[in-house]
Amino acid sequence: MKILIVSQHFWPEIFKINDLAENLVARGHSVNVLTGKPNYPQGKFYKGYGYCFPRKENYNGIQIRRIPLIPRGNATGFRLAVNYISFVITSCFYMLFHHRKYDAIFVFAVSPITVAFPAILHRFFHKTKTLLWVLDLWPLSVIAAGYFRSNKIYKILTKIVRFIYKHVDRILISSEGFRSFIEESGVSADKIFYVPNWAEKLYETPQIDLQKYALLMPDGFKVMFAGNVAIGQDCESLFATAKLLSEMRSNVQLIIVGDGCKKAWFEEEVTKAHLKNVHFLGRFQAEEMPSLITHADVLLVSLKDEPVLAITVPARVQTALASAKPIAAMLNGEGAFVINEAKAGLTCNSGNALAFAQNLHYLSQCSQEKLDEMGKNGRQYYNQYFSRSKIISEIETLLN
Repeated sequence: MKILIVSQHFWPEIFKINDLAENLVARGHSVNVLTGKPNYPQGKFYKGYGYCFPRKENYNGIQIRRIPLIPRGNATGFRLAVNYISFVITSCFYMLFHHRKYDAIFVFAVSPITVAFPAILHRFFHKTKTLLWVLDLWPLSVIAAGYFRSNKIYKILTKIVRFIYKHVDRILISSEGFRSFIEESGVSADKIFYVPNWAEKLYETPQIDLQKYALLMPDGFKVMFAGNVAIGQDCESLFATAKLLSEMRSNVQLIIVGDGCKKAWFEEEVTKAHLKNVHFLGRFQAEEMPSLITHADVLLVSLKDEPVLAITVPARVQTALASAKPIAAMLNGEGAFVINEAKAGLTCNSGNALAFAQNLHYLSQCSQEKLDEMGKNGRQYYNQYFSRSKIISEIETLLN
């Protein structure tokens, strides 16, 4: 098949769509990618990229066309809106003059879902079958992130989302919790297919260097948060948890790996409170993460108490399951259900810092055998429900 992938983000940015594109090429398909200039998550262009001119690249047999956009900067509501809109405008303009025909178009719809517009434009002119993979449920996720609270904006975004749903052929959902909301938007049930996230291949078959990061790790029971340090991760409750653990004189040490718009706030609060049990290691390259995770006793997942987040399974759940590490989670709904069903760790409700601190302290007192059992359970559950090859085969079938 000749497949066009439309995604605002692509290699060298680290997203699941990279895995999908590489695997489709390995399976004999011709894959083109329409994407933007890489600037996530730092908010500025990667070295060698700039504002002007579309740019052609080839990555592992994938033909990439990069469209100019305005970088996301400090990821405030206004700057993100400009970033999203700039990609839509330039990619739609490009698509007006892009007459190559494809067997299918696959839209990778993390925020913003408006990334679907150039695909819909191509579909209009060439009747190309178009699949939309919804990983971020707009407009609920936009409101939950705190970027907008206006009812007027919510209504506008709702109309945009319904237009997009209407003008694609199939909608793939990363969480079963999305189904009812999308159906309520006027989409028939037979148009919706459950296709969950998977963990990147570097977690399924990791290359581990046990010595490289050992000196970065504090003494004590190491609980690692790895990912985007953003509004949705409820850093306020994580800070409250750290304070409670300090007061309990627990040996739990919180290790924060990553960057994001809430990291500076988090660091400042930890410094002001004179906490010694929170350690910020900064951002690492994706290929370094399996070795870092090896040093963790438990992996941490948290989400704010928002309705849309309760029906979301954050991608780091699959990463933690694949890593065969116990999981401590402070989240509601679908994500907690997966962890509990897998018997892969302990969960508590979003925002419940006291229960979370107690869970972490309990895990720190568990035997290594008990912790290993949780990790093994998680990996077995991952292999059964979230394996990369299985899910990509399902996507390939839907593309056909």
